[in-house]
Amino acid sequence: FHLESRGIWRVQRQNTGTNHLILSLNVPHACPQLQNLLAEKVEQLMEWSSRRSVIRMNGDKFRRFVKAPPRNYSVVVMFTALQPQRQCSVCRQANEEYQVLANSWRYSSAFSNKLFFTIVDYDEGADVFQQLNMNSAPTFMHFPPKGKPKRADTFDLQRIGFAAEQLAKWIADRTDVHIRVFRPPNYSGTIALALLVSLVGGLLYLRRNNLEFIYNKTGWAMAALCVVFAMTSGQMWNHIRGPPYAHKNPQNGQV
Repeated sequence: FHLESRGIWRVQRQNTGTNHLILSLNVPHACPQLQNLLAEKVEQLMEWSSRRSVIRMNGDKFRRFVKAPPRNYSVVVMFTALQPQRQCSVCRQANEEYQVLANSWRYSSAFSNKLFFTIVDYDEGADVFQQLNMNSAPTFMHFPPKGKPKRADTFDLQRIGFAAEQLAKWIADRTDVHIRVFRPPNYSGTIALALLVSLVGGLLYLRRNNLEFIYNKTGWAMAALCVVFAMTSGQMWNHIRGPPYAHKNPQNGQV
């Protein structure tokens, strides 16, 4: 038994030495090839990013640039269904926020080749949805440079909503890349406020000789109740979180 054990140990030692020898012979040839492949992938992604902040991908591109090694960069993927026949209004709203976030990263001074934003539409990459066992959209996932995505790498859209600011916080937690969100100017609020001020000012001017309605307790009470009902109904939470209007049931697909 002792001799047999010794013999097995020797064989294993010889095999281990042979393996190390094979690896030592192959690694010098493999490393430059991997480095060249990685450089080509990063160069291609940077070229696409220079054209569009969000890179559109099909199944082949997803497997090559997101799943297949080598990678030294993080990839955020939005899985969605934007075609009109899919009737996914939430997908369009989430895509708008995603574009705002990607543009904020693309045109910031901190932009680098360590993070890329991509999108996979169901009609362009149905095989990717099947590969990931994904049956709902939109979904945001982070693919780290090394290893497989963990549970926290899937964004909790139903709980947090899809506002660009919330996505930026999630990305900072997963990649340590902090993105300051810059939104395009929206003058609709300013115009609405100007119209409201004009309307109130015009009303006060027309009733300048009779302003007793300002001291009407019933009117102020009704206005206060409207504010209270709006706050207790969750309107302020919706305004802060920006959740989607409706969700799909993963089991039966009903909205």
